[in-house]
Amino acid sequence: MPRNITQITPFLHVENLDQAVDFMANTLGFTIVYKMENLAYLDREGEGIRILCEPAQFVAGNRRYGVYIDCLDVNALYAELKPKLDLLPERDVKGPVDRPYGARELMVLGPDGNYIVFAETTATFALGSTNERATH
Repeated sequence: MPRNITQITPFLHVENLDQAVDFMANTLGFTIVYKMENLAYLDREGEGIRILCEPAQFVAGNRRYGVYIDCLDVNALYAELKPKLDLLPERDVKGPVDRPYGARELMVLGPDGNYIVFAETTATFALGSTNERATH
């Protein structure tokens, strides 16, 4: 069967579009492709993310993953972002840290309370090969 799906783009649901777009662009290095009244599309290295502002439907984050972004070199990304990450409260940035499930992760708490996680695969692992629980 020919390939039909070309991309999966996550949505961040936010309470304040301007604040979220500013954070993604000026802290995490995304480029604003377009921005409308309640929707924005940003890109970083050819990978997109959509931000949707619907205040009546917004629920503040629960400190779980909002977005998980795979990358090739999380340490290089951290080095690039570090000057801006250093401006955030220390508790809002975790990592880079190696995880038992074969990933090295950099977790950044976004302005709406959910983590944006950049991750590099560090090892191959078999599903079900460990009983360890992932904690963040």
